[in-house]
Amino acid sequence: MFRRLAKRKRTYAEFRIDRDLETLPECGLSRETAENVRTIRSELGDSSDIVFREFRIGGRIPAAIVYTDGLVNEDSVSDFLMGSLMRLRDPDVMPQPGSDGDRLLRTIKERLLTFGDIREIANWKQLYPKLLFGDAILFIEGSAKALAVATKGGQERGVEEPSTQTVIRGPRESFTESIRTNTSLIRRKIRSPKLWLEERMIGEVTMTTVGIMYIKGIANEDILGEVRRRLDGIRIDGILESGYIEDLIQDEVWTPFPTVYNSERPDVIAGGLLEGRVAILVEGTPFVLMVPVVLDSFLQSAEDYYQRYDFATFIRMLRFVSFLIALLFPSLYVAVVTYHQEVLPTSLMLNLAAQRENVPFPPIVEAFVMEVIFEILREAGLRMPKAVGNTISIVGALIIGQAAVEAGIVSSAMVIVVALTAITNFVIPSLSFAIAIRLLRFVFLVLAGTLGMYGIAVGLLMMVLHLASLRSFGIPYLKPFAPFAPSGLKDAVFRFPLWSMNRRPAFLSRDRFRQGPNQKPDKPPGERPGEGGA
Repeated sequence: MFRRLAKRKRTYAEFRIDRDLETLPECGLSRETAENVRTIRSELGDSSDIVFREFRIGGRIPAAIVYTDGLVNEDSVSDFLMGSLMRLRDPDVMPQPGSDGDRLLRTIKERLLTFGDIREIANWKQLYPKLLFGDAILFIEGSAKALAVATKGGQERGVEEPSTQTVIRGPRESFTESIRTNTSLIRRKIRSPKLWLEERMIGEVTMTTVGIMYIKGIANEDILGEVRRRLDGIRIDGILESGYIEDLIQDEVWTPFPTVYNSERPDVIAGGLLEGRVAILVEGTPFVLMVPVVLDSFLQSAEDYYQRYDFATFIRMLRFVSFLIALLFPSLYVAVVTYHQEVLPTSLMLNLAAQRENVPFPPIVEAFVMEVIFEILREAGLRMPKAVGNTISIVGALIIGQAAVEAGIVSSAMVIVVALTAITNFVIPSLSFAIAIRLLRFVFLVLAGTLGMYGIAVGLLMMVLHLASLRSFGIPYLKPFAPFAPSGLKDAVFRFPLWSMNRRPAFLSRDRFRQGPNQKPDKPPGERPGEGGA
């Protein structure tokens, strides 16, 4: 029933959007500048941020410039566009009264204006997106066309250090809300003519620019075609952040595990492109999406490739251990204390029993209360002002934990378990994957409180089966573990030396080789074959 209802809603939304598209003005522009200005004022409700400037080219031919305040570089509009037209004195270009407006417009475009991107517009459906994206529109009396001049500007946030994916060694730059800045950050790292970018507008009201970036010849064409198909199939009023796109193109909705990777680091996206993945950039957000993705991708960090392979392997193994602790530690404690006390040493069992002597709640309720309290403190620390957020969360945790133990509401061991679980959760590099672990932790708590270790075993079995059923744009989520791919293990749990990872993952790219042979570090002089020592 719910699927039929969702299908009915989607059909109605598509009908409404198609109806709106049909009502957009497609008629041509008027040859009278004043008429075009009146039409724009009427269509845009005489909005105060739409600037109209009427003047005469060379003091003779009426013209008008229309632009959106705050989206253009006003110095370019006034000095290079309007100023050059008003001060026009060249006899070869100087318009004569009654001259052909279309010819004058082409002459101005080809011989006078020095802007890099100038396009002719023939109807209103082409005009409004250009005007609202930051271009200045030039009307000339007597011409049924207009010029859209690229004068985009306005206030934008500069490139800053990443706030969610920090590293000790590596680049200190992150994406911004400007899609053009983001594409330039990627091109600074991949200066190849094979790095291609496709753009489309999604959102019938917001008309948000969404870009697909990939390396031609390395990216899998089947995956690339699937990305295009899913993006072109989106029918929605507005796209305000890349999370909209992620939710609309992911393979599976009913799962806590993310099947689309997001990052604010250009080096991470560049590394994924070099492996054969596809990046999806959205105007207005500093987070870029990347597909396809597998489970171990969320436990990897950009810094793994900037450190020595042995240290990077050690840190990566710590993340996998932290993943298991963050997922299972509270439920294991509840199961052991409630049903399986015999697995503990006698002294430890007696110590835990003494701590719980005055606690009125069973372990499952105790764990739930502490987990919920910590989640509340975590969210409070994120939403409060930065100046006091961390202080309040730390002080709140200390005071609440100490007071709860002294009041006999929880035991000291439970406070230790919850604190260690919270710390290991922060080790996970991907926030979306860490949130999935936080949600599943409550599920395992219920299973441990009702069935003990058997419940945890059943939960793990169901989770593995669920993970094995997931796909990310057709790629199995547990690659290279299931289906098993030995070559992919060089960059999964372990991080082999770079010279040994000479092939790309087979499921991502048909161009397997990414470095030449004999990349292994050479021996020093005197130790090479055929050379004698000193």
